[in-house]
Amino acid sequence: MNTPVFSNIVSSSNTDKNGNMKLFSAVQWMQDCSVISFMEDTAFCAWLAEHGATPVVNFRQLEVLRVPGLRERLTCASYVYDLQGAFGYRNTAIYDAQGNPCYMSWSIAAFVNLETGRLSRIPREVPGTLNFPPRLEMTYGSRKIVLPESPLLPLEPFRVRRDDIDYNNHVNNAQYIRMALECLPEDFQVGSLRVDYRKPVMPGSIITPAIAYGADTAYVVLAVEGTVCSVVEFTARR
Repeated sequence: MNTPVFSNIVSSSNTDKNGNMKLFSAVQWMQDCSVISFMEDTAFCAWLAEHGATPVVNFRQLEVLRVPGLRERLTCASYVYDLQGAFGYRNTAIYDAQGNPCYMSWSIAAFVNLETGRLSRIPREVPGTLNFPPRLEMTYGSRKIVLPESPLLPLEPFRVRRDDIDYNNHVNNAQYIRMALECLPEDFQVGSLRVDYRKPVMPGSIITPAIAYGADTAYVVLAVEGTVCSVVEFTARR
């Protein structure tokens, strides 16, 4: 697998009112770098196209080590570190100019057959999938998010925006995190998150959010017509 590097400078559109990089912007950078990495592995993409399969991200965990500020130059790198059956495992990280990590992430993608909707097992001998770099040293939590016993508090429903939709014609993965972030109290400083993507949300859908709190955590559930589409667990920065 290729390990492309994406460099950029934190601009005003990436920052909040205090000049700090928005978490949503960091997620967008990491996702874009992941897609670039995937698309540049032409042999693997050709195999997937031949077999009518595509990767679908169903889980992501992200750690915030340091929040960069306006005008900082950052570098993002992304690579697959393992492939097991129908699932690929990827690390993506953003580093500052000194090479120190600001954000580190790992994610799971399921390879799905576009015609049948079933999982597509990827043979180990597929070109471009044999040599994996070691995974990043970071926390690797459970992909299963367990909600606290405290009740979910319903929040105001909202309609999916046209701008939320990507080339797959459903809500972009990063947008679920943006939507969940909007549900948090303004003073909640995110130290890490886990997101369970359960079902794609289509254009024009009405999303009903709900929130619950645990010890130093907040859980946001996004549902459409009573069906949970994603669950995001936020842990407060210490």
